[in-house]
Amino acid sequence: QVQLVESGGGLVQAGGSVRLSCAASGRTFRSSPMGWFRQAPGRERELVAGISGSEVSTYYTDSVKGRFTISRDNARNTVYLQMNSLKPEDTALYYCAAARPGSTLRVATRSDEYIYWGQGTQVTVSS
Repeated sequence: QVQLVESGGGLVQAGGSVRLSCAASGRTFRSSPMGWFRQAPGRERELVAGISGSEVSTYYTDSVKGRFTISRDNARNTVYLQMNSLKPEDTALYYCAAARPGSTLRVATRSDEYIYWGQGTQVTVSS
């Protein structure tokens, strides 16, 4: 069983920055693809960014490319999402998720690949 605990959300003005952290329990962290999802009211949950176990591969949805950066520290069992140049449309509940352990080179890009989820942290961007 893996537990994921997010932190770092809050209220920020448009153009500002926030860094989200996700602390993971368990011994398989370094071999698990990790991802950050978000869900805004009335909208479907979407994968914002994903990263492979070895950090060699990353994925970003188009709307955040060039603004968000996903990274991980396998020694600390932690994954991060640095969010810059925030826009009001980035307002959402952000979730950390872990996919099934496997190849450390692969990014999981489908939501059904993710089997462990955190409780979420709210990010609100004011205009």
